[in-house]
Amino acid sequence: MRRHATLVINEKITRTDGSIIQIVVWDLPIPLNASRHRYKYRLYFGRDGICLVRFDNEQGKGDHKHIQGVESLYIFIDIPTLMRDFGQAIQENEV
Repeated sequence: MRRHATLVINEKITRTDGSIIQIVVWDLPIPLNASRHRYKYRLYFGRDGICLVRFDNEQGKGDHKHIQGVESLYIFIDIPTLMRDFGQAIQENEV
């Protein structure tokens, strides 16, 4: 069994309108508490220091998303679905 986390994605994009997209995904040796999968992730979209969209999971809290300040459960399926859902949430919440 692996002992260390492996960085899968680490990207930061600053768009011409000043908004920021940051995606960080780790593959862990064992799942986080409250998660059924081995990924630790943080996907962020914001502008002027304001978080508009964030998908993340954290120890003990599990998978969830923040859309314009409202937190709700997120059902994690896999990384491609996570990326698609995040992209769709960005499109729906660009202001």
